[in-house]
Amino acid sequence: MSTTTLTTELPIGAHVAAGLARKPEVMAFVMRPVLRLYRMDVPDRIEAGTHGKARLWWFGIFPAWTHHITIERLDPLEIHTDEYGGPVRTWRHHLVFVPLGEHRCRYTDEIETEDGWRGAPTRLFVRLMFRHRHRRWQLLARMLH
Repeated sequence: MSTTTLTTELPIGAHVAAGLARKPEVMAFVMRPVLRLYRMDVPDRIEAGTHGKARLWWFGIFPAWTHHITIERLDPLEIHTDEYGGPVRTWRHHLVFVPLGEHRCRYTDEIETEDGWRGAPTRLFVRLMFRHRHRRWQLLARMLH
């Protein structure tokens, strides 16, 4: 397994950010416009054990794959998921929100993917996509601030 980690500071409280991360519409927002989610089958209330799926489209134009997600663990400031779909066989995602004050937090994504030549394209995608996600999180936080 290979691990990719990306961290950014957000101008919103850790509990606010962690609450937002539990909303399917926020997941869709931070992935746009690179990936669009269609036919999302995710409950409004996410809890440990929740399973969901969505059809992914590149830039809303080109169909990609159906992505599956299971919430493995849900703590007040952490989310652990097990995901797969399309070319992605192994994708373990750990989101952490660390308070840095009342209105600031450190947000970290840690993504485990499979090793070897099959995992190389996935790791490249993770690095690029999660940089984009963190920029979108910054935009969302500024909109809420």
